[in-house]
Parts: sequence; structure tokens; C-alpha cells
Amino acid sequence: MRWVATPPYGPVHRRRAVDHRYHGPPSYRVPPRWGFPNVVWRLPTAVPGTPSNAPRPAQRLRVLSRNATVLLWVLAGFAGLAALAEGWRYVLLLISRDSALDADVVGASDALVLTASLLTFALALFAAGVSLWWLLVARVVAADELGERPARPPWQVVAGFFVPGPNLVVAGSIVAETEHSVLRRPGTERPRPSRLVLGWWGAWVLNGVLLVVSVVWRLRDGVQAQADGVFLAVLTDGSAAALAVLTALLVRRMTGLLAPVGEDKLRHLRVLSVTGAPEPELRPARPATAPR
Repeated sequence: MRWVATPPYGPVHRRRAVDHRYHGPPSYRVPPRWGFPNVVWRLPTAVPGTPSNAPRPAQRLRVLSRNATVLLWVLAGFAGLAALAEGWRYVLLLISRDSALDADVVGASDALVLTASLLTFALALFAAGVSLWWLLVARVVAADELGERPARPPWQVVAGFFVPGPNLVVAGSIVAETEHSVLRRPGTERPRPSRLVLGWWGAWVLNGVLLVVSVVWRLRDGVQAQADGVFLAVLTDGSAAALAVLTALLVRRMTGLLAPVGEDKLRHLRVLSVTGAPEPELRPARPATAPR
């Protein structure tokens, strides 16, 4: 028996040098039967079965901004109406000290106060939900622009707005952090709130304090306490209207910085005529012997 040792690898092949020169467009022996789908005229989100089928955060931000702005302006109007209704009731209370009031006037005042208050409360819930949704999406879009992660998880943002007491401080810092990211400032810098954010923060704190004081004051007994409760309701509704206006302005400003051009505002241009352009070169005739 004879043993023969062989190397564990095959013959060594030298790698051919890659030729990086351009040799012209690709050629085929027969016409290729493949091609690209004729969907170049569609929007990227209109191609079914692709990941782009879902709306992008920037597009969702514009839709949420539009809805939140409309709800906030309507809320500001009803809150102002509620403040006027409470002011009318307070004037009637002052008049009732010296003379009797008409039953129809008192009934109209009570109906206006009740209707405006209920509508303001319902709209405040919807506007708060849509505005908070907009804020969560805006934080994601701003973080994507910077290539970073949001400073806080979503549950901290929700808790910072709805936990009584700490929300007076945490909500303003969250809005300031969002504005800091929207302005493309680095995360290593300390947020410097603008005047609009500081005004919103002040209106937020004032409205929260007035709401608590108004609820606590109405628990007291006595005619004077009831009259003071009506006056506090006037201030609370007025501060709510101011807060809704400032929130709408803040939403519009940040949305304009994150998504400055909306698809509905783009002008679709169409070429009607061309004057003074040189004549295009004529294509040479195809040889009769050329394969098709």
C-alpha cells in the first residue's frame, strides 16, 4: 500500500484584473422581455404592496396640523363665547342686588352658559387629543431630521400633559424640547424657548391654576362665593381661549418649519408653447439591414 499526500486545496487560479473602462451600453442578442412598471406618474404612496404605501410622518404631520388648527380655533371661539356668557351672568347678579330680574332673561342666560360650557368642554377634549397626537408625530419628524431619537418616550409625554400638578411644569419643558429639535439645534445645547413658547407656557399655567381655583371656590357656601365663582369662570374661559389661540399659532409655526411646502399648495405647471428654442437634431435613418 502506498500513501500519497495532497494539499487540501485545489489549483491556484489567478484573479483576472477587473476592467473598469466603459465599453458602451449593454447589448442583448434578442430584445429583452423584461421592463419596469409604468407607474412613474403615480405618487410614491400610491403603489400598492410596497412599504411606501403608508403615509410618511411629514404627510401625517400636515394632516394633523390642519385638523388641530381648525379644532383649536373653533375651541377658542366657543371658549370666548362661554366667557361672554359668564360675564353676562355676573352682570345680572350685580343688577339683581337692587331690582328683580326678568325670568326670560335669566333663562336665556342660563341656557347660553350651559350650552357654551358643554360645547367648550367637548371641543377641549377633542382638541387636546389631536394636539397631543400632533406633538408626538412632530417629535418623531424632528428627531428624524437630526438623525437622533426623541428626548422622551411617548408615555412620558402623555403623562407630562395629563398628570395634575407636574403637568404645569413638565408640559412647557416638553414643548421647549420639541421646538429645540424643530429648529435643528444640537441635543448638547440647552433649549432656549422662544417668546411664543414662553407665552404658551404662561397661558398653560394660568389656565390650570384658574381651573383648580374655580372648582375649589364653587365648593364654598354663600351668595358671595357663588358670585366670585362666576367671576372666576369668566377668567378661566378667557384664559382657555387665549391658550387655544397660542396653541394654534404654535402648531402652525412648528409645522411650517418641519414641513414647509404642502402638496396642496404646489402649482402644477404645464408647457403651452416654446419660442426661440433651437430645432432638435434629426435622427439618422435606420439602416435596412439593422436587426429589430
